[in-house]
Amino acid sequence: MASRTKTLTGKVISNKMDKTVVVLISRQEKHPVVGKIIRKSTKLKAHDADNTINIGDVVEIAECKPISKDKSWTVSRVIEKALGEDQ
Repeated sequence: MASRTKTLTGKVISNKMDKTVVVLISRQEKHPVVGKIIRKSTKLKAHDADNTINIGDVVEIAECKPISKDKSWTVSRVIEKALGEDQ
């Protein structure tokens, strides 16, 4: 039986740490009582072994075993590079 790893897509909002990026995962949910669509977001720390990911990149992250206290995700691929990547 093949195990399927959980993957999420989000935008990188910080790359100031060594080999770590912070990814913002946004989603829309319907409010249970009012019925209005509301935006919710989650910030996750993901492992970037090569330090090549920049702020604004859209990446796919995959769940992995815990690397540190806050980091149990790793960047699996870059979906879209940021426009201002020359900096």
